[in-house]
Amino acid sequence: MKPPPGGLFASTVPYYARFRPAYDPRLFALLGRRFLLDGSQRVLDLGAGSGALTLPLAPLLREVIAVDPEPEMIAEGRRLAAQAGVSGIEWRLGSSDTLPAMDVGPVLLVMGAAFHWTDRERLLRDLDILIEPEGAVVLATCGARHDDLEPPSWLPVVEEVRRRHLDFEHPRSSGPAGYPDVRHQEVLLRSPFSRIEEVHWDRTVSRSVEEVVGLQFSYSFTSPAALGPGRPDFERDLRQALNAFGPDGESFDERVRTEAVIAVRPLG
Repeated sequence: MKPPPGGLFASTVPYYARFRPAYDPRLFALLGRRFLLDGSQRVLDLGAGSGALTLPLAPLLREVIAVDPEPEMIAEGRRLAAQAGVSGIEWRLGSSDTLPAMDVGPVLLVMGAAFHWTDRERLLRDLDILIEPEGAVVLATCGARHDDLEPPSWLPVVEEVRRRHLDFEHPRSSGPAGYPDVRHQEVLLRSPFSRIEEVHWDRTVSRSVEEVVGLQFSYSFTSPAALGPGRPDFERDLRQALNAFGPDGESFDERVRTEAVIAVRPLG
């Protein structure tokens, strides 16, 4: 789990929890039923960020170990947990690379939204040691693009401004530091966690102009660090373009999907 250079993730911290869409509550209800979560279990959230998965999970568990390589994300997670009155979270600085030496102890589930930033095969071998016999790897995402979901009508406006200011598209490179060419499911099928269940839920999220702008700053590729000195111009041009596209306080709607791949060991 290796963040991009230059503190790109660190600069997203003020925007991440505020502007990224929250996971659908039905995900946590499903996990509660599926794994009989009764307040006695321990779960590892690997690549926890500011706690998008950690905070909703914690009330169902005895403990969540929330691990992230960015100190700023850990600090923000602690702040948000205290603000929400959520306890039972151990925030730890680390990554998939440092996990074997972190003495996490046995856990029922390992949650992850940053699997694509890891050496997936090696990580799954390490998780086979940590995860209890009836446990699982749960790969969760929210807000990713899907061919069967129509993209929001305002997205080309954002992309055009992004091209003008950054002169590149959202990177899709393969390998541990990008978006792998091999799907996570294929890697899981070759791992100790080869029995896979896939679930998803869709809902509509409505945003204001300010929220669409803030959302861009939550991504590493349009983070304040990536934009650098050009950030004020990017923000001005994007706000103007969005206001021209949807004037008079019109909301900017998007169909957002929460999905999870739940992988357990084979029966027997």
